[in-house]
This record gives sequence, structure tokens and C-alpha cells, in this order.
Amino acid sequence: MAIDLLNHKLDRAFDHIDATGNGVVEREDLLGLGARILVGFGESPTSVTGASLVDSFDGIWATLSEALERDGDSGITRPDFLRGMTAAFVTGDRYDPVFKPATLAVAELCDADGDGRIGPAEFRTMLCAFGVAYDDVDEAFDRLDRAGRGALTVDELVVAAADYYRSDDPNAAGNWLYGPL
Repeated sequence: MAIDLLNHKLDRAFDHIDATGNGVVEREDLLGLGARILVGFGESPTSVTGASLVDSFDGIWATLSEALERDGDSGITRPDFLRGMTAAFVTGDRYDPVFKPATLAVAELCDADGDGRIGPAEFRTMLCAFGVAYDDVDEAFDRLDRAGRGALTVDELVVAAADYYRSDDPNAAGNWLYGPL
């Protein structure tokens, strides 16, 4: 069950990146996801925040390519993506130094007004960039907002991402990061 859950979540992550649906993700696809996030929040890729996001997404791509023993220009199929993500970020030691900064960069962009809180509208903007169905966003937000405050903190969003990408607990709140599984 645990392996199936993790693979299902990583399958979904692959779909977030593979915007063309051609079954292969490339560096440009991952950077395209970053660009959609930046556009959603009206942030320039050359700003400090924008550059941090672009650099961290580039770091994910480089680490994933390295885990698969490929150059950074090769496309990655779904089975290889699952294998590489697992080796680098799930069971490997690259999540905290490489992947977590990317989740932090995204979460900080979601906190558009810098108040430390991510409201439903900011959360919706992020999930739209990931291609999440509009109808799934409210339920995802409510499931992550366990305290019922009407907002998430930047830290809560970063922890939810760690749950999503690494946890095999079927009850982890982060499983709802991108809507129902």
C-alpha cells in the first residue's frame, strides 16, 4: 500500500510537469511549471524571489538527472521519473538540500503580501499553475487547513509538500496538497 501511494503521488507530480502530455518531461517542462507559478503571482523570473524559484527548480532537474545518470538535456519518461524521484528525494538524501528550497520558494510566492499566511485565493493561484482542477482546490485547502483558520502558514505548506512527496502515511494531510488522490 505504501509504495502504491507514493507511486500514485509521484505519477501525479509527473503529470503536473508534463504539460504537453507527451509522456516525457524535460528541463523546459519543469521550468515551464515554475514560469506558470511566477506568472500567476505576477513575479518576474529575474527578481530575487523569481530567481530563487527558477534556480531551485533547476536544482531539482539536475539532481533528478544525476540520480538517473543522465545529462540534463535528456527527457525523462514516467517510469524513470518515479525511479529518479524515489532515489533522489524519497529514499535518498537530496530532499532537504534540493527539493525543500523549491517548496519554500513556491510557498513564499504564495504569501504574496508577506504576512506569513496563505489564503484560499493565493492557494488557488498556486494550484492552477500545477493544473489542478478548479473544483478540487477548495477541498484541498480545507483539508490542509486543519485548524480551520482560513489560512495556511508558509511552514504548513512546506510540511504539506514534504508529506506529499515523501510520506507513505495514507492519512497525512499533505496527501491533499493537489486535491483528492
